[in-house]
Amino acid sequence: MKSGEIKGNILLLITALIWGSAFVAQSVGMDHIGAFTFQGVRSLVGSAVLVPVILVISAMKKKKGEYVKPTKADRALLWKAGIICGIIMTIAANLQQQGIQYTTAGKAGFITALYIVIVPVLGLFMGKKSSLRMWLCIAMALVGLYLLSMTGGFRLSRGDTLVLLCAVAFSFHIVVVDHYASLVDGVKLSCIQFLVCGVISCVFMFLFEKPDISGLMAAAVPILYAGVMSCGVAYTLQIVGQKYTRPTMASLLMSLESVFAVLTGMIILREIPTAREAIGCVIMFAAIIITQLPERAKIKA
Repeated sequence: MKSGEIKGNILLLITALIWGSAFVAQSVGMDHIGAFTFQGVRSLVGSAVLVPVILVISAMKKKKGEYVKPTKADRALLWKAGIICGIIMTIAANLQQQGIQYTTAGKAGFITALYIVIVPVLGLFMGKKSSLRMWLCIAMALVGLYLLSMTGGFRLSRGDTLVLLCAVAFSFHIVVVDHYASLVDGVKLSCIQFLVCGVISCVFMFLFEKPDISGLMAAAVPILYAGVMSCGVAYTLQIVGQKYTRPTMASLLMSLESVFAVLTGMIILREIPTAREAIGCVIMFAAIIITQLPERAKIKA
């Protein structure tokens, strides 16, 4: 393995760790403020953190002579993409934040990761075919979800249901981002979508919650971690890491987010999964990993 690829793998592993531990930050933050308040402020912080990243990237491109001034049409498309993605992100992120109130950080991490399996299902409605292996992964994911979340018959708890809906919403978000990814700048798109998510969430914050300075101060560390580290630092590490790492390996490393969500939940929040929940996590993670593997792996004799 080349040194550059090792560097990329390490950066993506750190990215997964930050994203997974952010579930703990979201859970702790809810002890002091409401879901809309946390998501609104966190998203605005995330948007603000990406501004200097954009400026640095632009400066580097100018230095290399690669900078191309965007046209009016380019800016219009960027804002259109950012607003659409931001609205979908608002739905997904707030479903997740509401759900975390009623479930553990680890379970939320694993259920959210189901978007990796759900995205190919959405592809069926867009005329894309799915392999037999994909259907196997879907079946495995459903079995894992049952063991992880359904302890009393075929009924999900309130928190798990909200996080599952969040996974569906994030699946739509991925499909839309994929559509615009080749048309606009990815970092700028992320910055705008966080801004849109933050503004909309803050509107709901004032409508349904009663934010106060003392609550925000008490939740400052979780908010900053989720905003600065999860949105700003991790996203930047992802961009840099993926330049050196093969796409399949990158997907596998980032899918470890769900594992880190469980581990950090156990260490920090003392959320110890039962044997049944642990088996469910293993089955779901296996489905996620198999989904990311190449269709045809060449085996050398």
